[in-house]
Amino acid sequence: MKGVSIKDIAKQAGVSPTTVSFVLNGKAKEKRISEQVSKKILKIASKLKYKPNQLARGLRTGKTKTIGLIVEDIANLFFANVAKIVEEEADKYGYKVLYGSTEDNVDKAKGLMEVLEYRQVDGYIITPTAQMEKEIEALRHARKPMVLLDRYIPNVPTNYVMVNNFQGAYDAANHLLNRGYTKIGLVTIASDQIQMKERIDGFSAAMKAANAAFPKKMIKKISFHISKEESIREIKNFVESNPQMEGIFFATNYLGIYGLEALKEMGVAIGKDLAFISFDDHDLFRLYTPGITCIAQPIHDIARNVIQVLMNELNNNKKEVNQIILPAQLVVRDSCLLKS
Repeated sequence: MKGVSIKDIAKQAGVSPTTVSFVLNGKAKEKRISEQVSKKILKIASKLKYKPNQLARGLRTGKTKTIGLIVEDIANLFFANVAKIVEEEADKYGYKVLYGSTEDNVDKAKGLMEVLEYRQVDGYIITPTAQMEKEIEALRHARKPMVLLDRYIPNVPTNYVMVNNFQGAYDAANHLLNRGYTKIGLVTIASDQIQMKERIDGFSAAMKAANAAFPKKMIKKISFHISKEESIREIKNFVESNPQMEGIFFATNYLGIYGLEALKEMGVAIGKDLAFISFDDHDLFRLYTPGITCIAQPIHDIARNVIQVLMNELNNNKKEVNQIILPAQLVVRDSCLLKS
């Protein structure tokens, strides 16, 4: 079915298509169109359920009132919750959000960037993959409004919003150490992403400050691209090969969930046989018995800051780089009891 056009509204209102266009684009006062005519046009547009062609509007006005959101994995609870709040916050400013997942694949990320460019989005919120430096630089040089989410690219001066990953991981290690655990393993993603590097660095720094041994064999890096079953198998092998391990830290929540499955299959009692802590909270961690101690990211604050920074870019001619690092919170539950 053919959509309603500006010409259809103009015909019913008895005015020119240009007048309709001015009213629908909020330029009635600027063009000295009477309030009576404006109300009539808006009433007819509403009655006919007129929906503007965003691409055509973008060509006319230079704005489509859309934002592109690229995350690593929309199925991950952290990114799903951030996306939901970003959508709600953007709607307050009259923007719609188009989003997709990279699956930490640079080719897929580049493909999403091309789609968003074609859709003429007004601004970008991006969780960059490795090797996206050129694409981010290109947006920056083109002066496209952009905010990086969850991570940044070293040596590229861009807006970003993230948590203090170093301090969060430091706090996780410190919590285990204060509970009496010194032989602690770390499970992370095999990635050069800056936020994962900072989590390893923070954890290592806390261990060093406490003079606790932290050899390389106590660090396990798991590929983002292997299956859940393979990941669980690798976690089991890691725990079995380190029988002296007293506690374990998972550097992201989906690995923590895999860890719960691995330890359950092994018959390891969390909180008794092995202390357990994860970066990123999850509903499962709260509901699991025993409850899982975690480093929680302030999801609402992250999403709201992302939108605020992007709106400042979109609405102000003066460009200032905003780099916001928010504190993470240690949430203590029963998976890290005092060592007996």
